[in-house]
Amino acid sequence: MDWKEVLRRRLATPSNGPNKKKSEQELKDEEMDLFTKYYSKWKGGRKNTNEFYKTIPRFYYRLPAEDEVLLQKLREESRAVFLQRKSRELLDNEELQNLWFLLDKHQTPPMIGEEAMINYENFLKVGEKAGPKCKQFFTAKVFAKLLHTDSYGRISIMQFFNYVMRKVWLHQTRIGLSLYDVAGQGYLRESDLENYILELIPTLPQLDGLEKSFYSFYVCTAVRKFFFFLDPLRTGKIKIQDILACSFLDDLLELRDEELSKESQETNWFSAPSALRVYGQYLNLDKDHNGMLSKEELSRYGTATMTNVFLDRVFQECLTYDGEMDYKTYLDFVLALENRKEPAALQYIFKLLDIENKGYLNVFSLNYFFRIYFCSIQAIQELMKIHGQDPVSFQDVKDEIFDMVKPKDPLKISLQDLINSNQGDTVTTILIDLNGFWTYENREALVANDNENSADLDDT
Repeated sequence: MDWKEVLRRRLATPSNGPNKKKSEQELKDEEMDLFTKYYSKWKGGRKNTNEFYKTIPRFYYRLPAEDEVLLQKLREESRAVFLQRKSRELLDNEELQNLWFLLDKHQTPPMIGEEAMINYENFLKVGEKAGPKCKQFFTAKVFAKLLHTDSYGRISIMQFFNYVMRKVWLHQTRIGLSLYDVAGQGYLRESDLENYILELIPTLPQLDGLEKSFYSFYVCTAVRKFFFFLDPLRTGKIKIQDILACSFLDDLLELRDEELSKESQETNWFSAPSALRVYGQYLNLDKDHNGMLSKEELSRYGTATMTNVFLDRVFQECLTYDGEMDYKTYLDFVLALENRKEPAALQYIFKLLDIENKGYLNVFSLNYFFRIYFCSIQAIQELMKIHGQDPVSFQDVKDEIFDMVKPKDPLKISLQDLINSNQGDTVTTILIDLNGFWTYENREALVANDNENSADLDDT
């Protein structure tokens, strides 16, 4: 029976005889008592149907507060013990040498050139003899992953060994980075990564020539690349997983090679020559030697042909101190301009081009940059007339840009449109650099001149 019906009947039947009338307050009190009784009974009956909720395991553990020193210390020690245990589970050099010996001993003929191969049967035999640490590598999934076009159904011993080495290296590096993860949340803050690289410097022979007074600038230069490309939202932290997935750590650890070629050093952002080059450029631009760059000083960057309107936008949008740029902000600027094909660099420049903060570029935005520096290209216009070329018009430039990008919306260019077009570097160069604009407009004439010069050289 419904509890509401029971309550209604109970109230309708007098409990102390037909002649005794209860006061209004007594009726209300009795009604509340009955309601509480039946509601509690009804609610209690429903609770029994939800007992399985009690079996849900705890999934949230509060981090210790700053004043909970003991809990913080306990957490740090627990993480250290965990990482040490994980480190002991990895193969050491002796175990890797033993693995190579077993693989070589169980190779399956015939060889392909000089490359030794192994079939699945021998693969499993090696897995049984290699020990428990190697068990994770000797699976059907790993074998299938490395199996390509061998007619005997074998895999390359060298490829498999390199696979194991790579996995071991990744786990070692992850453990090493995790030691600097102060928060223990799987990411590194800027200060954490700075400490990691600072302690890594003595282990990199290619950095032996750096003076200790330059260490802080080197660390800043190195860390900035990680954060510029891996922290696009500028949260101030990077996932350790993202650090391992990108190639930056490989480039940094490449400096362990004592015989690294000069060409490799010049193209490696983390090398000593590269870091000294970037910092040297910064010092050369700083004419008043105050350690900061003004807009006028930055205008001499590169070929000194950056447009004034672009430089204005740099100082409007980027972090400055009393209108001047520090070394860290300068590094972001350099990374963006030297890597214009990369999405992170295009995002940086796109933000500067998006003068209305609408999330897209329209005809007004393009015209703004073209019109503002149109006066600066008057000399270019005259040269083009001398060479028999038509003067530049905004309509032509605008049409060419939209044709190159092919945006989803024919009236707007989004950042994703720019990235998908693979023409982002060309478009941004046209809009921000006078020299780049002139080179693009005269690309056909420049190609013709190069061909003529090549023909002249062939004739001689």
